[in-house]
This record gives sequence, C-alpha cells and structure tokens, in this order.
Amino acid sequence: MPFILGTNSIKDTGYNVANSLRFNSGSSDNLSKSLSTPTNDKKFTFSCWFKKSKNATEMNLFGYQPSGNAEAYIGFSDSDQIRYADRDSSDTTPEIFLVSNAKLRDVSAWYHVVVSVDTTQGTDSNRTKLYLNGEQITSLANSTYPSQNYTPEMNSSDGTKVIGADNNGNYFNGYLAEVVFIDGQNLAPTSFGEFDEDSPTIWKPIDVSGLTFGTNGFYLDFEDSSALGNDAAGSNNFTVNNLTAVDQSTDTCTNNFATMNSLDNFYQGATFSEGNIKLVTYSGSGKYTWSTSTIGVSSGKWYWEVKVSSTGNDFDTIGFAPSVSTSATAILGDTTNSVGWHGYNGQFRKAASVLATLSTYTTNDILSFALDLDNNLIYVYKNGSIQNSGTGISITAAASVSSGFYFPAAGTNDNAAGTYEFNFGSPSFSISSGNTDGNGYGNFEYAVPSGYFSLNTKNLAEYG
Repeated sequence: MPFILGTNSIKDTGYNVANSLRFNSGSSDNLSKSLSTPTNDKKFTFSCWFKKSKNATEMNLFGYQPSGNAEAYIGFSDSDQIRYADRDSSDTTPEIFLVSNAKLRDVSAWYHVVVSVDTTQGTDSNRTKLYLNGEQITSLANSTYPSQNYTPEMNSSDGTKVIGADNNGNYFNGYLAEVVFIDGQNLAPTSFGEFDEDSPTIWKPIDVSGLTFGTNGFYLDFEDSSALGNDAAGSNNFTVNNLTAVDQSTDTCTNNFATMNSLDNFYQGATFSEGNIKLVTYSGSGKYTWSTSTIGVSSGKWYWEVKVSSTGNDFDTIGFAPSVSTSATAILGDTTNSVGWHGYNGQFRKAASVLATLSTYTTNDILSFALDLDNNLIYVYKNGSIQNSGTGISITAAASVSSGFYFPAAGTNDNAAGTYEFNFGSPSFSISSGNTDGNGYGNFEYAVPSGYFSLNTKNLAEYG
C-alpha cells in the first residue's frame, strides 16, 4: 500500500490543505443535510481524507439517516476494516457491501478513501470500487456487488445525509479534510490526489475545486470557522451539530501535527478524546505511568503547550520520555532519561534525580515546553512565565537514549486521574491570544520562543 503525505516529512507538497475538522464521538459531533433529486441516482463518488483517533470501534465517515429501514454508510468496522454498505428498505441484507481485509489502525497517519459507484455497468465488480491511498482495494473480506441499475441510497433524495455518523449513531473519532461528494459521475482517485513526483509511493491531495459536482454534490473544506458546514462548491451547506470553531484544525493531510498516541496505552489505561489531544489518566490502583505523543524528535528545537484541565490530586507529571512506558508503575521523571515536572511539589525530575525545583501547578494552568535538542536543554514556562530563572535545564542527548527520540508525555504518579489538553499547534481549547511559530504554523496561547517550532511534518522536514 502506498504511503500518504501525513506519515512522512515532505516539506513541499504543491497543493496545501489549510484545515480539517475534528470530530469527537463523545459529543455526537456530525454535519447533516437533506439533499434533493440527484443528477443521476445510479452514479456517485465519495472522497475524503481522514486521520483516525480511535480503533476497535464501529464508526462512520459518511452515512444516511433514512425515514424507513434503508441504510447506507462508509466507515469502519469494529475490527478497523474500511467498508461501504448500502441497502434499500425492501432488502434484509445490503445490496452493496464491500469490506477490506486490510485493517487501518495507524492513529498517527492521514489516509485517503474513495468510493466510486456506477450501477449501470455490465460487470458487477465495476459497479462499486473502493480505493485507499490511490489504489483500488482488491483484497476484500466481503464483496457483495449491486444488481445492475440498483439505486444506491447514498445518492437518493430521501432521508438525511450525515458526515461523521450514520443512522445508528456510530460517530467518528478523528479528523476529516477535503470531504467531496460527486453526484452523477464515478471518478477515479486521480481526480482527488496524485503520487508525488519525487517520492512516487507517497499519495497527496490535489485541488478539487474545478470538478463538476452535480445537483447533490458538495465540497467541504472547513476553512470558514463560523460556517463549518459550508459547501465550497455550491449551496449544499450542511447543518453543524455539536461542533464549534475550536474544532476547526490545521492538522491536515498536507501538514500532519503530533497528537497523543492512543496506541501507547497498554499500561496507562488512559482515556483519549478530542482527536487524541485530550488525555485523562487512569485513576485505578497501581497505575502510575504515562502516555506519549505520535511524533518524537531527535534534533532541532521544538515547542508545545499543555493545559491542566483537572489535576490528579496534584500528582500530575508532565514532560517527555525517550520511549513508551514499559511498566504500570513507572513514573515519568523517575525512570532512565524520562523527564517529568511534578505538579504537587514543582520538582523537575529526570531518572529520579531532581534537576530543578519549579513552581507547582494546578487546574487551568498552561505549561509550555521549549525543547532544544541541538544543545540538549529544556526551557519550561508556567502561564507564560519562564521557570528556573530562565536557565535551560540540561538533559541527555536524544542520540544517547534508548529510542534516539524524545516524545512529549504525561501521566500521574499516584492513583488519581488528571486531565491534560496538549497543544501541539491545533488545540482543543480556546486560545485568547493566538501565536504561531516562525514558519507561521500553530495556534498557541503564549509566544513561541524564537527558533523553536511546532511538532508537525512540514517543520520536521526542515528542522528535524
């Protein structure tokens, strides 16, 4: 399978996607729209870019909410297989049901999916095609193709079409970008993306604004934070349900930002939400450990913020580590080369040694980290005020630690849950000031120190 842009560090992408929309299932986030009589009810193409935040959960990218027993959805099984199902109210089983054998479990990567349908085709396997990252999925766990001239519910005029859910709920967790529906044509992925000319295994987006969308077609680019359901191609604007301007994100398929890694949760048992940038640590017995971010760094200068939304009885530990935790009782800052700022006493610790005593912190404080891996120093701030009298705290070089990388991390050192909202440049909480790094990336509460950059793939390509 080809790579996609978000998993690598290509700086120059040609066409750049400005925004995505962050969906959180716990808030029942979705966009909805009742459409009219289609241009051609037997032909359509759906395309979108997505980054998952959760696995082993049934959830959908695009669905249909009917008035009767019909159903249609494009999304994921609870085994993480991508699928498209479609049946009308007269059927007891789907008329269309394609399910990939491949399982999509990478929560750090952007993917691209295309579903192309033309039920007038003479050959049944040509009537519905499923593509991932520019290539057709031919290895299918289920391959039920429609009868000739079947009318898919996904392009019907009845019921409500929903982005980020289906008629059973099954709300999406993650980020969506460049959501496109073409009414009346079955298009190939090359209408929406291309392989990079210098790295031909990397699939990246192209400008879709020149396509013909048809009566029920739409293009959601999420660039207007005051109208997140705006159709950039016409007038099929969607109603916004439970989403606000703070859910507009700059984490996209052309510039992938770090999030917290929900796959690093075996010992922690934390709860992840808001696109994996909000972390609630586990409060059960014997759980002292941490979770890490999806992007680690080995060189360069990097900046991120963490809002303490609630404390774990002041036993919060926020910092960074050279690897994932390997024990339920490992405390951030008390294991080899892990670094943790302890909320209850202000100790800044590495390998159980106190490197500095800083301010304590509590609910609603925002901590800032400026990690200098060129000089192996860390500068830390509380609510914009630099700690340790402005002196950088010496750390072990990343090249000398177990993985060769440092990952932002947070946890607790007692049996108490804390809530931390990481801001790698695309926050889940409102920012009152709005600061970017020197490349113009990110949205931070406090000024980014000169020469430091947010954790995203464009910056990694230049400075990592």
